Amino acid sequence: MAVAVCPGSFDPITYGHLDIIQRGAEVFDKVICCVMINRKKDPLFTVEERVALIREVTRDMPNVEVDSYRGLLIDYMHKKKANAIIKGLRAVSDFEYEMQMASINRKLDPGVETFFMMTNNKYSYLSSSIVKEVAQYGANVDDLVPPPVVQAFKNKFPLD
Repeated sequence: MAVAVCPGSFDPITYGHLDIIQRGAEVFDKVICCVMINRKKDPLFTVEERVALIREVTRDMPNVEVDSYRGLLIDYMHKKKANAIIKGLRAVSDFEYEMQMASINRKLDPGVETFFMMTNNKYSYLSSSIVKEVAQYGANVDDLVPPPVVQAFKNKFPLD
């Protein structure tokens, strides 16, 4: 069985992320969407909130599971007996960083492959950081994130 992990901070999940997860689920037998805990980032949503949001928006995808992990991705891959990593790319700048990550993962375990998927053009400008900033000022983000995330933003940033 081909098991892939789609790792990220998902703070929050966007339609761009969801596009990659859906497409990955069409290629692999099982996709684990894993919220990786990154000490360098100061997230808006807790790990539990992010996991719950992803579970809600992927509930109709039977071969997608959602999890979280603190530690090296390659250790998580071993724990889950996964053999592929799925990463979405928006631009050349993403590729440079992701190439470095793929190379170190390959060095740590040559049996784990990284698959890069180009983001759908309509999401190429989209990032969680941009969405958070826009939402913080009360702008409409309905076409950027799934409805449960829109509601979560409303709870985080109530209008005065």
